[in-house]
Amino acid sequence: MSFSLKWLPEVLMGAGLKVALVPGWQARGHGDVGTIKGVICHHTAGPKTGNMPSLRVVTDGRSDLTGPLSQLCLGRDGTFYVVAAGKAFHAGKGEWQGVTNGNTNLIGIEAENTGKNDDFPWPEVQMDAYCRGVAAILKHIGQGKIMCCGHKEYALPHGRKSDPQFNMDVFRLRIGGVMDGLAPPPKMVPSFDSNSRPTLRRNSTSDLVKGVQAKLGVAADGSFGAKTEARVRVFQRVHGIVPDGIVGPETWAALDGVAG
Repeated sequence: MSFSLKWLPEVLMGAGLKVALVPGWQARGHGDVGTIKGVICHHTAGPKTGNMPSLRVVTDGRSDLTGPLSQLCLGRDGTFYVVAAGKAFHAGKGEWQGVTNGNTNLIGIEAENTGKNDDFPWPEVQMDAYCRGVAAILKHIGQGKIMCCGHKEYALPHGRKSDPQFNMDVFRLRIGGVMDGLAPPPKMVPSFDSNSRPTLRRNSTSDLVKGVQAKLGVAADGSFGAKTEARVRVFQRVHGIVPDGIVGPETWAALDGVAG
């Protein structure tokens, strides 16, 4: 079965954002959604380290609540992981601007953060992606910035939830700036490096991927999957490159110095 939110990857990529598709996302959901009227922002309250260590829990659920627990996850490097095209159990009881069935009418985004002072402020690359992603979704569904709320604002009784811990009024102003064209354009990863090698990312398949995998010590099957992406991130951190898991010009240059 294929659910309604198949447009999510295209809308996010159209905003210049990094997107990774979680296998099975198109058919994942607790039935289909209804009319989408807005977005609820969450933080995972997961581990302090790692880019998106809560992905499996959001996808598969917990002992007390079956997954998916949101349609989207947002890693610390600004990558959106598309988890589900159907309904997710992310909202619970609550109300925002007259919407009382958040699971049916609001898209959930779980952003990786502990929710504690030791993980604040958030990485700017993550916050920028959060704003741009929400803005892109709201523009697609024809809603304004007011239709983005935090779980702490939606949940009833008030005080039941605390996520996300940043100021939602400031966040909405920033979303409005993006929607009104007042924010600077996002920095795009070039499609090719100076040697005409294409940028490689999740779901790429080619002999070039095999070469990268051989240099990184990953099974060289030519398919850029989760394990390859994770190893690319490790390599990037070691070499002082933003760990976005994408093999662009800077990462290609660093890989040139690795035997393989």
